[in-house]
Amino acid sequence: MDKEDFLAAALRNPVNEAIADELFRLALPDAWIVSGCLVQTAWNVQTMRALDYGIADYDVFYFDPDTSWQAEDTVIRKLRGRLASLDVKVEVRNQARVHLWYPQKHGLPYPALHSSAQGIDRFLTKNTQVGIRRTPSGHGVYAPNGFDDIADMVVRPNHTANFSAANYEAKASRWKALWPEITVLGAETK
Repeated sequence: MDKEDFLAAALRNPVNEAIADELFRLALPDAWIVSGCLVQTAWNVQTMRALDYGIADYDVFYFDPDTSWQAEDTVIRKLRGRLASLDVKVEVRNQARVHLWYPQKHGLPYPALHSSAQGIDRFLTKNTQVGIRRTPSGHGVYAPNGFDDIADMVVRPNHTANFSAANYEAKASRWKALWPEITVLGAETK
């Protein structure tokens, strides 16, 4: 699987495409649709399941230096309102402010970020370190680990400062129940 194959698979899910289009129209700074909704769509294409099978939510990252809750809440409400007809759960997070709440919520360190890509880099699993966004000339893709684990349906831990073996195992267990074809590597795997 290369970038074009991944993008084609992810965009077969009309929800992913609609969100990417809406982010482009809104011109949110450094905005991406990210993570599981993309990878799980690719898995669903590979395993010939319904395109939205098993997708709990659709994650959107953006990066705005205004770290106030009010500014983020305004964006959340605006995007949810504009995407309401999709009838899916959309999780929107300003990556510039994650460090303000993450340590208290999860009990783990989370140094400040300087871009949405850095937030993608900190995902719990390497196979979900992906993001797509519409651009004037098509689509941009961010995938620091490439696409092999997505194509091979491998779930691999991403040992960052915020890594939690318990959270990794819970997520991997949920996915394995939905996609028995996946290979889950142990939390200790490097």
